[in-house]
Amino acid sequence: MRNSLVSIALATAFAIPLAAAGADKGEGPETLAGPIGGEENDYWYDYLADIREAQQELDSDLARATDPEDARDAWDEYYGELADARSDYAGEMAERGIRDGIVIWGGDE
Repeated sequence: MRNSLVSIALATAFAIPLAAAGADKGEGPETLAGPIGGEENDYWYDYLADIREAQQELDSDLARATDPEDARDAWDEYYGELADARSDYAGEMAERGIRDGIVIWGGDE
């Protein structure tokens, strides 16, 4: 039991820098700080709800994690859900002619 607690503590210690990017606030490189095009519409609120749900699932999964692999899986799932939510939201906005302002610097030419 003690080894499990130590393992969870270590996994959490390594996960903290990831959370420092703003996962606890719903802001960070994986989430949008504001609505695309400044338009707060149903799609924006759906996106925010998806982010909150992903955070709640992450908290729940980390609380149930029994080893570092479980914690890594929880974080992987969380970041996958963030990417899906952003993609869905950006896609809906793009259909309405409002593009996500992502700049890619130095891509393959």
